[in-house]
Amino acid sequence: EEGYFEAASELRERILHGKFLGEIEEQFQQMIEYFGSSPIIVRSSSLFEDGFGNAFAGKYESIFCANQSTPEERYFQFTKAVRKIFASTLSEDALTYRLQRGLDKVDEQMALLVQRVSGVYRKHYFFPDLAGVGHSHNMYVWTKRLSPEAGMLRLVVGLGTRAVNRVEKDYPRVVALDAPLLRPNAGIKDERKFSQHHVDVINLKENRFETVPLESLIKEKLDIDIDQMAIRDDEAIQMMKERGKRGKEFWILTFDKLFSNNSFLDDLKKALKLLESHYQYPVDIEFTVNFSEDGKFRINLLQCRPLETKGLGQRVNVPKNIKRDKILFESEGNFLGGNILQYIKKIIYVNPERYNELALTNKYDIARIIGELNRQIGNREDIPTLLLGPGRWGSTTPSLGIPTNFSEINNIAVLGEVSFASGDLMPELSFGTHFFQDLVENQIFYVALFPEKDSVLYNDSWFSSLKNLFEEIIPEFAQYSDVIGIYDVSEKNLKIISDVLSQRVICFCQ
Repeated sequence: EEGYFEAASELRERILHGKFLGEIEEQFQQMIEYFGSSPIIVRSSSLFEDGFGNAFAGKYESIFCANQSTPEERYFQFTKAVRKIFASTLSEDALTYRLQRGLDKVDEQMALLVQRVSGVYRKHYFFPDLAGVGHSHNMYVWTKRLSPEAGMLRLVVGLGTRAVNRVEKDYPRVVALDAPLLRPNAGIKDERKFSQHHVDVINLKENRFETVPLESLIKEKLDIDIDQMAIRDDEAIQMMKERGKRGKEFWILTFDKLFSNNSFLDDLKKALKLLESHYQYPVDIEFTVNFSEDGKFRINLLQCRPLETKGLGQRVNVPKNIKRDKILFESEGNFLGGNILQYIKKIIYVNPERYNELALTNKYDIARIIGELNRQIGNREDIPTLLLGPGRWGSTTPSLGIPTNFSEINNIAVLGEVSFASGDLMPELSFGTHFFQDLVENQIFYVALFPEKDSVLYNDSWFSSLKNLFEEIIPEFAQYSDVIGIYDVSEKNLKIISDVLSQRVICFCQ
């Protein structure tokens, strides 16, 4: 038990620089010859993964290999991918996940799966028309009109990496299968902002995985049926004309025309329900879609796993006429975790304005401090803690949120993401991602707060009446006491109540 993390770090480095037996090298070379120059993806295939209650979603690596160039270079890239995937079994996130589920002393049986990438050649690029994840149960019903049993999709153009991961400044299309044209946001401004702007592809010329602006792909006149996937942004085009910039086209990916094709959605619904019936459990799938010249489509099922669902829980009555000064926040929608009544004893709060002013290296300090505070919580049932911060938790870009690993927030009871418009720190309703799956499996209630909206009350001045315990708890980082607040609210009778049917969530004290 001692050295569980420390020894793993050393072993991880040894794996990354290890050598293969001669007979294994020969078999690898045969595999490279078998695939030829087809782009491939090397994926983890552990006996721990994709099980009931233990999805291990996103804990181990999946690596694309463009698989171009000489046989020697293709072999080198492939073996590098193999090492990285085996080494990822010893990452802090994976080890923490195992520890939480009592799997820390169980032998890890890891194999690999090598697949041709599903896609189409387009000049020097290779990617599928669409990719996404599908859930047979929709845990994000943002209006009374939606049924959780109908399921949901998270859809992108290009490789599916942008559908399963939280991606900076980019938003896939979230689709409720019982109302595909209904959106959680409203108006052209929201559609423009909360849509996909970049596409993940394999660049065959450069022999690498690459992220390309959607605008560039359209300009290159690749074989993309943009009319079926997007709407023309006439407002943006007119705005550019007024500035003297003519001839530039702007599109917003909505997939509305595609959703009018009943057979496309019907096929996905049937697939999800068929798989759910055989699993006898809600399922989570990854898929790609490729279109032929005549407009017909083919759906390729890449992966299926049980979908951990917390369920809606029993309805909770949300009290009315609470005094405004007693409310920390109140919102309509933008939460997940079902119906809850959760008491809170501690709040950890990252001040958006102060965080935004920090230098890049200091922002990473904030993430590590949050990780230390998370470890101090221990059993979250003893000290149920609310963690509030600007933008996206777990962001890889500190300018858009706090770059924590999931193992640094796993003991939190309630996680809140607060928008801070002047700093471009925006929450991302990441339903369907690996991050989302972690929240559900760990039964962490999630809420995104947009103070600029009329339906949201966010009273951050509430903290001014509380004593900040930061310097007492973690004195070695006293210089950040104006950025992070730690508040003991055990005497405040603070609670969070949410009701899925009315789509209300409120955090208040009595």
